[in-house]
Amino acid sequence: MIKAVIFDFDGLIIDTESPSYHAFRSVYQEYGVELPLSTYAKCVGTTFDHFNPYTYLSEQVGRHIEADLIKSKFNPIYAEMVSTITLRPGVEKYLEAAKERNLKIGLASSSPISWIRPYLTKYDLAGYFDSVCTADNVSKVKPDPELYLLALQNLGIAGNEAISFEDSLNGFTAAKAAGLHCVVVPNEITAHFDFQGCDLLIPSMDEMDLNEVIERISNKLRKDGNE
Repeated sequence: MIKAVIFDFDGLIIDTESPSYHAFRSVYQEYGVELPLSTYAKCVGTTFDHFNPYTYLSEQVGRHIEADLIKSKFNPIYAEMVSTITLRPGVEKYLEAAKERNLKIGLASSSPISWIRPYLTKYDLAGYFDSVCTADNVSKVKPDPELYLLALQNLGIAGNEAISFEDSLNGFTAAKAAGLHCVVVPNEITAHFDFQGCDLLIPSMDEMDLNEVIERISNKLRKDGNE
């Protein structure tokens, strides 16, 4: 029986990942370097420990470029792009539907709370979440399952009683490793990735309501004899 839903943040609730890639790509092009999406994807849904776009640029041009210089070019481009972003379609409807079903609601993000809180405040979302787990609360972020294991512990449920909503390969890997059902809602940057093994993939939360998502997952559980 599904008792909880746990949401990723960046790229899933608000697509901050696509603007970040395009801003870095624009900076790279100033140096005559292309930033392949397949390369940048290594850090989507996790930290720059998995791929660092600052050090990678220096490697590609063959000389050291100060991170502060790259940031000075990146920040205004990124700021302009994110100034117009809003919640991804269907997010609020999913949160409301989960609340109406008396499901526990969690957030599990590889970002720090200092990054997330302003958006939760701006869009009045904080009140929906029974548990908020961020990079500040764990020693390892996604693709490690620690964030999801902590969220399950906070919510007092088992992995097979929760559905995670993710947009990235790193997030998907973490959710499945923690034993959750995973619904992938890719964004512009992650739409062409291979999410083989996910329980469901939908292009947008606007395209399938939460009740149908839960019904599909529950049907699969019944068919597999797990519910």
